[in-house]
Amino acid sequence: MFTESEILETIDMLDNRHLDVRTVTLSLSLLDCIDGNADKCAKKVYEKITRVCARLVPVCDGLAKRYGVKIVNKRIAVTPISMIGAASGGYIKLAHALDRAGKELGVDFVGGYSALVQKRATSQENAFLRTIPQALSETDIVCSSVNVASSKTGINLDAVGMMGRIVKELAYATRDDNSFGCGKLVVFCNAVDDNPFMAGAFTGLAEGECSVNVGVSGPGVVEYEIKKHPDYDITQICELIKRTAFKITRLGALIGAEAAKELDLAPGIVDLSLAPTPAVGDSVARILESIGLSQVGSLGTTACLALLNDAVKKGGVMAASRVGGLSGAFIPVSEDAGMIKAVRDGALNIEKLEAMTAVCSVGLDMIAVPGDTTEAQISAMIADECAIGMINNKTTAVRVIPVYGKKVGDEVDFGGLFGTAPIMPVNGGDPAKFVNRGGVIPAPIHANKN
Repeated sequence: MFTESEILETIDMLDNRHLDVRTVTLSLSLLDCIDGNADKCAKKVYEKITRVCARLVPVCDGLAKRYGVKIVNKRIAVTPISMIGAASGGYIKLAHALDRAGKELGVDFVGGYSALVQKRATSQENAFLRTIPQALSETDIVCSSVNVASSKTGINLDAVGMMGRIVKELAYATRDDNSFGCGKLVVFCNAVDDNPFMAGAFTGLAEGECSVNVGVSGPGVVEYEIKKHPDYDITQICELIKRTAFKITRLGALIGAEAAKELDLAPGIVDLSLAPTPAVGDSVARILESIGLSQVGSLGTTACLALLNDAVKKGGVMAASRVGGLSGAFIPVSEDAGMIKAVRDGALNIEKLEAMTAVCSVGLDMIAVPGDTTEAQISAMIADECAIGMINNKTTAVRVIPVYGKKVGDEVDFGGLFGTAPIMPVNGGDPAKFVNRGGVIPAPIHANKN
């Protein structure tokens, strides 16, 4: 039960502190759609999505109206298409089927044009990877993810090298749209099966037939609460963030449970991640500054982010029966007003962001770099992030956008939640010899736990 004061406090969060449900994501298995005929497989996928997910948007809109809660995105995540299309090879047809189905239902994104190649890739998976630039440039709402490493298997450097080429090809294929196709592609280490956030959402093989996963966001709420207590010491700040994360997560758990009930589907997880937006007052960077930093990127940033990430998880986990996804604090550059300003001011660079990703979710996210950044540099960036994830047994990722025709000092506007990205400089060294060696970087010794 909710007390009157708690209800009023939540209303204030919703009205004035940018609290929202960032996404309700319907997770759907497509294993029963596998067919050796490409056209039949695509038809099965389209028909299943439009049948099972038909009420997702109306139900979410109804819940938003009933509870006065903004549900920003409605999304669908499916079984990795590299598996669904392996029997037929009709990957591009499946991409278009996903796009058509999602648009017909009115969802914002469909995730799962994905592959899991963290150990080795089959010939079919390599063929799938080569279709990613075409698939994402020819569709509007389809998102792709590729898991190239894990703490158990090591880093598949062959796949890492291929992903550098794919990112470059995709940037060129979508050059008339500021290379934004790359904003729909993320490369993972330790990808999770139940992530509700794009571009990395897919339905893992350990998941059931269909479930409802929720991602909540409330950076503005956390910042506001910290600013109310300027005299708190760090221990008290941690406790304050934990209590606030509990309140934020409880809202997500409520919406997730109600959505699952109305859709007659299994309730899934609540992702605890604080996901920012470009709007003023909705920034993870501003939370860190409210703790005491002069500006995000300055000395102390990694420590403050570690504090925030841990406190959010400790508080949020008590408010939901099942927590999953990525769960932490996102630091996407283009989607966070404070991050954008820090880059413009020269306080934040890729190397500092890499250090920060060691203690938060998820990685180098929505970073725009010069269009002439080489494929080897992009691959090495991916390898560095994978190393952090592999050694620390956490999820890390890279979503980098080499914007065709842009150079350091330029800016690019992706619009909406994707925000504005200053073009960030990339270390000028040439990692091609390292990347081109190929092979597998072995898993760390602590992975041998059997």
